[in-house]
Amino acid sequence: MTALPPNAHLDSDCRGAASVLARVGDKWSVFVIMLLGDGPRRFNEIKRMIGGISQRMLTLTLRGLERDGLVTRTVFPTIPPRVDYELTDLGRGLSKPVEALGRWAITHQAEIAKARTRFDARKIR
Repeated sequence: MTALPPNAHLDSDCRGAASVLARVGDKWSVFVIMLLGDGPRRFNEIKRMIGGISQRMLTLTLRGLERDGLVTRTVFPTIPPRVDYELTDLGRGLSKPVEALGRWAITHQAEIAKARTRFDARKIR
C-alpha cells in the first residue's frame, strides 16, 4: 500500500468542501451573509438592500443557507405574518471571512475591470 503525500487531498474531502464552497461562494449568499452579519432582517428588507436580486433567487438563496445551517427563519404569529432571517452560530463564524471577501471585491473592482479590459484587448493567437 502506497502512502499518500503529506498534502494529498482525498476525493471525498474535495467533493464535500466543493459543495460547501459552492454555497458560501455564491454571489447572492455572500451578500445575504454580509447583511445578516448586522443582525436579523426581514425578507423585503434584504431584497431592498441587495440590488438586482429577484424574489425567487432570494428565496432560493435563503432556503439554501437555512438548509446548510447558516441561517434561521423565524415566523412571528402576527397579521400579516412577520418572518425574520438571522445567522446561526455557524453562519456568524462564516460572517467575518465572507465580509472580508466582499470588502476585497468592492475595493478591487476597478482594478479587476481594468485587467479584464487589457486581457480582452489582447489579440489571441
